[in-house]
Amino acid sequence: MIRTLRAAALALPLALPLGFAATTLVHAHGDGAPQSIDTTGLEPLGDDDRDKNPYIGNAKAIEIGASGYNKNCARCHGIDAKSGGMAPDLRELDKTEASDIYFLTRVRGGAQRDGRYRMPPFADILSQEAIWAIRTYIESEADKDPAIAAKIN
Repeated sequence: MIRTLRAAALALPLALPLGFAATTLVHAHGDGAPQSIDTTGLEPLGDDDRDKNPYIGNAKAIEIGASGYNKNCARCHGIDAKSGGMAPDLRELDKTEASDIYFLTRVRGGAQRDGRYRMPPFADILSQEAIWAIRTYIESEADKDPAIAAKIN
């Protein structure tokens, strides 16, 4: 009994920092709340939705989109837009107007199944410029993978 108590007392100082580190990592990862994106440097798009991504190939949009993707999308859709299977691989979306409209609509409205959000709605968080910047970043990542690029181009 005394040996068990002594072992527990010795283990406690080790367990506390590990528990603290795990808690810190969880908070550092984020609580899943959508985050706004600074789109300074991108052409303002106005109030009317675009049907087609206006920033295709725009280096500034790719930079801003990478930041926005990493803040809001990577935890589910994967680092560098490479899905680990938890959520769809966004690099596989066709580069068509229909896919652009789908992307804009889906990001704004989120995704629900069985009354629960699988993806939060970003309508009140992300501007049209931010959404198109993220789309531009994802397309740039798709272009880096020959197998994906061959499917969508």
